[in-house]
Amino acid sequence: MAGRTGTAPEDAYTAEPFVPGRGGIEALREAAAGCRGCPLHRDATQTVFGAGNAHARVLLVGEQPGDQEDRQGAPFVGPAGKVLARALAEAGIDPGDTYTTNAVKHFKFEIVPERGKRRIHKAPSLREMSACKPWLDAEVRLVDPEIIVALGATAGKALLGSGFRVTRQRGMLLPYEDRGETLLATVHPSAVLRADDREAVYAGLVSDLRMAARALG
Repeated sequence: MAGRTGTAPEDAYTAEPFVPGRGGIEALREAAAGCRGCPLHRDATQTVFGAGNAHARVLLVGEQPGDQEDRQGAPFVGPAGKVLARALAEAGIDPGDTYTTNAVKHFKFEIVPERGKRRIHKAPSLREMSACKPWLDAEVRLVDPEIIVALGATAGKALLGSGFRVTRQRGMLLPYEDRGETLLATVHPSAVLRADDREAVYAGLVSDLRMAARALG
């Protein structure tokens, strides 16, 4: 419903009015299903909220849902999710002790006529990432992980600001707000799938995740 000024809620580019002030992760998930904090909800199938252990020691943040995530309503259920699950296991991080989410909760895409009806991923803008940040902030607060892992440039920028560069800051423990050195950045698992040398990029992902595992003690 439009507000008094005749503008739609998404025109404000903030999810803040939709985030409940009380309740746990399930309350957040239910509220997020109706989020209209930015225009991305218009074309997406559904909100894709975080999933996993609500009291996890490790919180993993990706970019945004992909095609399969948008259809199934869960994060990292496509090819990149399989890469991530294998890398976590090799790094010694129990998948059952993780909570996985995305910086942006709706799938942003374009349909390229020459590629049929396939929906092609488009990177979210800083404005869209900022609009969705209240959901991510609430997830971090409620899960209260020991370490946050930013998977890729978009996740790093959503958490640390537009100056973040995954090429410079990956593989090192970084301070996050007032939590101390509790954030580690690495590449997004989809980078493995796009790489010419998949083995090398995958090995780098596992190496970074092992640093997160060591930080857990």
